[in-house]
Amino acid sequence: MKNHTLIGAAWAASLLLALGAGCGDTDATGAGSDAAGADTGSASDVGATDTGAATDGGDVATATDIGATRDGHIGAPGSPVDLGGAGGFVILAKSGVENAPTSAVTGNIGVSPAAATYITGFSLTADDTNVFATSAQVTGRVYAADYAVPTPSNLTAAIGDMGFAFNDAAGRAPDVTELGGGSIGGMTLEPGVYAWATGLLISSDVTLSGGATDVWIFQIAQGLTLDSGARVTLTGGALAKNVFWQVAGLADLGTTAHLEGVVLSRTAIRLNTGASVTGRLLAQTAVTIAGSTVVAPAP
Repeated sequence: MKNHTLIGAAWAASLLLALGAGCGDTDATGAGSDAAGADTGSASDVGATDTGAATDGGDVATATDIGATRDGHIGAPGSPVDLGGAGGFVILAKSGVENAPTSAVTGNIGVSPAAATYITGFSLTADDTNVFATSAQVTGRVYAADYAVPTPSNLTAAIGDMGFAFNDAAGRAPDVTELGGGSIGGMTLEPGVYAWATGLLISSDVTLSGGATDVWIFQIAQGLTLDSGARVTLTGGALAKNVFWQVAGLADLGTTAHLEGVVLSRTAIRLNTGASVTGRLLAQTAVTIAGSTVVAPAP
């Protein structure tokens, strides 16, 4: 493996992620690589064959395609995380989705095993078939576990795939560990797998620099915090669908903060007032948004 050049002080350590029981529980152990301080964060060369089958883009999935399943596996180095049926949603949660209007969501929303009453703040209107609902704040469809068949089984499959995706992201061998001591504000990061045994703080703008096939995976053993106004941006043709934030704790975006990529949270995801995401919010408990803009990534 080539040497890895990073912004800031050199950090080298081994990381053990031991996550407790739950749909997305996994054990992931990886040896970190040495890093010397310089101008740009670098992890590893990427470009291995994509083994995933995630659904990308902001198109509206039908009632029959939202629950596509696949066997759980750890993807090849450099490949995107396989989202399976969870990739048919821009927001997917187990226990509920709470919205403080007015938000703008582009893509499908789903909750399971929670019922539609746990989707609040959207003023839902059920379709005549009761397979899904719509909302003036959602460009897409809203699904819940108590809607008509085939929605319940499709959601069960998608929730299972969300757990598989969490395991896939957590199981990748890290290229860089403990970068910035858990604080990466102001850095520019090249593609690769980055891991922290603590939480991760983004206090100021972070840039992900790479091409359209490059992949970033961020393994965070505690919570992810974006300070108010902080932004994660992409350059060089990098795509949000290839950025994955695997978070064991709360993923918390401050007011007007902006994040690019897919958030896979073992607990909850919270977007404070005016925060925005280009990507997906996939939580094993609840998702809360407030006057937020959430847009599914381009295919």
